[in-house]
Amino acid sequence: MRVKAIKTQKVLPNSQAIFEFLDDSLKELKEGSIVVITSKVISLCEGRVVPVGDISREDLVPQESEWYLPWQDTRYGFSFAIKNNTLIPMAGIDESNANGHYVLWPSNAQKTANEIRKYLVNRFSKQKVGVLITDSTCMPMRWGTVGIAIGYSGFKPTNDYIGKPDLFGRKFEVSKSGVASGLAAAAVAVMGEGAEQTPIAVIEDVPFVKFQSRNPSPDELALFAISSKDDDLFAPFLNAVKWQKGGRKK
Repeated sequence: MRVKAIKTQKVLPNSQAIFEFLDDSLKELKEGSIVVITSKVISLCEGRVVPVGDISREDLVPQESEWYLPWQDTRYGFSFAIKNNTLIPMAGIDESNANGHYVLWPSNAQKTANEIRKYLVNRFSKQKVGVLITDSTCMPMRWGTVGIAIGYSGFKPTNDYIGKPDLFGRKFEVSKSGVASGLAAAAVAVMGEGAEQTPIAVIEDVPFVKFQSRNPSPDELALFAISSKDDDLFAPFLNAVKWQKGGRKK
């Protein structure tokens, strides 16, 4: 697997459409590639920003969340939120590299991923093209951030090992490989988190990725993220706190 970060121009709120940005930044694309784009760039192109000073991040979180924990309940003053079936600090709201704005998550990251995949397929005349939209989050018991996928298209996000034998013939009962999640983590590590100005990456030579020349179906999307806290492996932790209802609907 090869991951190459792409240097781009700075993106300001409402300065250009996402397809114009891709035209300027992405000049070639090989068959069987996955294009990774940070959610912040998409949000800036969509104008999904709020000027700092108009409202506090703490007041934005309830508006942008389906469920949230008040910032007063945490040591570092960060709210935790559940948004689009994703546990994310501050509902994904970010102030870095935003030129005086709070940047919200894209209005519909999955829809945008589908549209970008279709655009790239037509522009470069390729069939096997994947798209990943990423953000960064924190992991319990680990310092530092790691990339996560919040939208994908053009490939299967997991590889299912259930029912298959391991090296000694024992069949897997629950194992699935999080392909989209692993690719997102690798790409974000290469793109960086600071002033690198590389919000796009291209992943090539991925024999373990199963491409498909269409958008993911509703059933496939339902298998990508866990929609109920009760079904999650970490349910004892997720259900041990008193979540408050946010203003955002799924």
